[in-house]
Amino acid sequence: MSDRQIRILVAKPGLDGHDRGAKVVARALRDAGMEVIYTGLRQTPEMIAEAALQEDVDAVGLSILSGAHMALVPRVLELLKANGQEQVKVFLGGIIPDEDLPRLRQMGVTGIYGPGASTEDIVRDVRAAIPG
Repeated sequence: MSDRQIRILVAKPGLDGHDRGAKVVARALRDAGMEVIYTGLRQTPEMIAEAALQEDVDAVGLSILSGAHMALVPRVLELLKANGQEQVKVFLGGIIPDEDLPRLRQMGVTGIYGPGASTEDIVRDVRAAIPG
């Protein structure tokens, strides 16, 4: 196992003002030894992609409860690609209808988590997705 610390950006895109879940996940990732950068509320896809580039992250975790995931996630993925960051893994948490899951995975979302998801599962999945 590598000693390299995984760097992950946790972001709340859109107008949703509830960030308790994002903070719980950010803390679990940090407690698991990852370096976590939390951008705060009401981030635009452009702000998220720029922060991911500036912070040189391995992954981006998006928390979306507003229902705007089918607009926000594709834009974040597009901007990461435009920045040459195709290798950055994107994880998504929030209220995501089952019918949207296949399309989001097809777009390139690595992991998708709904309410009640285990932080242990999230930590395990992040570690599995990012080569050490």
